[in-house]
Amino acid sequence: MNSYLFPAAAVLLILAGLFVLHRLRRLRPAGTSGRAEAVGDFYDRHGEAFLQVYGDVIQAFRTNEVSRLLDYQAQAMGLKPGMRLLDAGSGVCGPAAWFATKYSVTVDAVNISEVQTLTAADRIERDGLTGKVNSIRGDYHRLPQLLPESSYDVVYFLESFGHSPDKGAAIRSAWQMLKPGGLLYIKDLFAREAALPGHSRAIRENIARIDKAYHYQVGDVYDVLRHLRRQGFILSSLKTVDIPLEDFENLSISNQFQDLTGINRIDQLQDYLFPVDFFEISCIKPWYDPGKGDNRYFFQNLYHLQVLKTPVNEL
Repeated sequence: MNSYLFPAAAVLLILAGLFVLHRLRRLRPAGTSGRAEAVGDFYDRHGEAFLQVYGDVIQAFRTNEVSRLLDYQAQAMGLKPGMRLLDAGSGVCGPAAWFATKYSVTVDAVNISEVQTLTAADRIERDGLTGKVNSIRGDYHRLPQLLPESSYDVVYFLESFGHSPDKGAAIRSAWQMLKPGGLLYIKDLFAREAALPGHSRAIRENIARIDKAYHYQVGDVYDVLRHLRRQGFILSSLKTVDIPLEDFENLSISNQFQDLTGINRIDQLQDYLFPVDFFEISCIKPWYDPGKGDNRYFFQNLYHLQVLKTPVNEL
């Protein structure tokens, strides 16, 4: 009797092991880091709360009428019909769907959260956007493993860049995906400069709370600019998000999320020292083509040609 049970038990153990291995492979896309996976797990756990509070557009700095924010961002990115976009950290594809519908662009939307990726895919099908918006699960630090390089007119991060533990790697990944002349657009929160020396500690402590609560790593704008310039991007603009005061939602929606989940709840809001600024950064991947006379970024291209000995066809 035992001679029959042993093989059966062994088979069951093998099958169970194969199931677990399959599950792990499904949950973690190839090449995904543990830190990126932790971000995905965070959104998997709190996906319903995000939808309940934020709807399809999960951005803390926003307008009362969210379409105004999305149109503002579309204008900042210079969207035109026929463009191909890459949304890095796409949530449930609310912005991607808006851009595709209103501006006749195609969007490949990459997200590390399994739950959000599946939710987005269902909504894309429901709204008749199949082929216009593509929901893809993966790590935006490793975009060339997911999609063809040098294929996008715009790569954008809408309050997703701060989740990156390696800002340089995220920037390099975006660079690889852009066509020459393509635009990188980042809208996110960055560490605030203390107006008074005594505020520095409180700013650091409050940023640490945000980072821990939201699996974030609030960026240093100077460090990010250094990465962008080192990569070879041309800085087109760095500015605060230019939304009229009457349209601004005033961040109360974040308080609703905190009340619902208990995450990073601020009990004494009147005494809270807000530790971040919201900036938008626009950068251009240079395009140097002597045959077409496109040499507008002369000094940057001259540096690559003369100092780095970069072949013209690689600029």
